Amino acid sequence: MTFDERTKRRLGRDTIAWLVTVTPSGQPMSSAVWFLYDGDDEVLVYSLEDTARVRNIEANPKVSFHLDSDGHGGGIVTAAGIATIDRGYPAADTVAAYVDKYKGYMNSNAWSPEWFAGRYPVPIRIRLTKVRSW
Repeated sequence: MTFDERTKRRLGRDTIAWLVTVTPSGQPMSSAVWFLYDGDDEVLVYSLEDTARVRNIEANPKVSFHLDSDGHGGGIVTAAGIATIDRGYPAADTVAAYVDKYKGYMNSNAWSPEWFAGRYPVPIRIRLTKVRSW
């Protein structure tokens, strides 16, 4: 998938995104998440183990992924994607780019990367299939 440069910058720079999954009854459910963009068409999220988000993805891998606006209604990025729970993927504390991106947040919460990886052990890989930005 090809993204414009502004969208690539946002995906690489922003630290909080909204991941929207769908419950079995069809209700959309949004969660704020930390994420890592791979520079191509995939983002990586780590989740708590026993969450509706994980169960929803296991039942229906179609998700939406959104970045916030610039505070004035512009700069919005919304994406459709296919999520995969990838339990074979490396733990968060071993993904150097993820640790580098969120080390400050971890430190401000008194979390080590190892603690974070133990608390959020479920890797979710999201392949972005359609992106809109304005």
